Amino acid sequence: MLNLGRRDGPFDPKTVQKPALGTTRDATQAAAGTAARSSSLPPIPTLNTPVTPATPTKDSSAPAPDIAETAGSKLSVGPNIKLKGVEVSNCDILIVEGHMEATVNSTAMKIAQAGTLKGIAVIDVAEIHGEFSGELTARKKLVVHGTGRVSGTIRYGTLIVTEGGDLTGDVKRLDTSADPGQASPTRMSN
Repeated sequence: MLNLGRRDGPFDPKTVQKPALGTTRDATQAAAGTAARSSSLPPIPTLNTPVTPATPTKDSSAPAPDIAETAGSKLSVGPNIKLKGVEVSNCDILIVEGHMEATVNSTAMKIAQAGTLKGIAVIDVAEIHGEFSGELTARKKLVVHGTGRVSGTIRYGTLIVTEGGDLTGDVKRLDTSADPGQASPTRMSN
């Protein structure tokens, strides 16, 4: 039986020799224990030189940064989690990737594509990729993405519905001159 790579004695990092990746070694690189590489190859990531992801191209029609990236108190209901009969308040950011039946009073809410929320939600900014059913008040902005479905009593300050998004029920814009909890008598035209 072959014992490749087996050490018979205690490990001593001083005696370990690293194989060179290139044919030449710089004295400073050798002292640091790193090998020189050809200029045509990208550097090997190490703990001292972490990988930097490629910068994605930005679509000019893309919305502002994701609300999930915003700082503040955050509650996240992860995938496959079922949360029923709760009241969420004083939450800056609510992220729903699982299934929730709740009453929510939050600053920002994001329902992921696989997420569902049933209940009552009073939010400043709501971003829906998944499903919401119940009473939704988005005081500042409601964004329904192409995979999003919102049904029930919906009140909003500003409304953005991406192609493919579904918005059904009693849908009204909030009256900007009145209290944010009051809806205006104007109707949304289709």
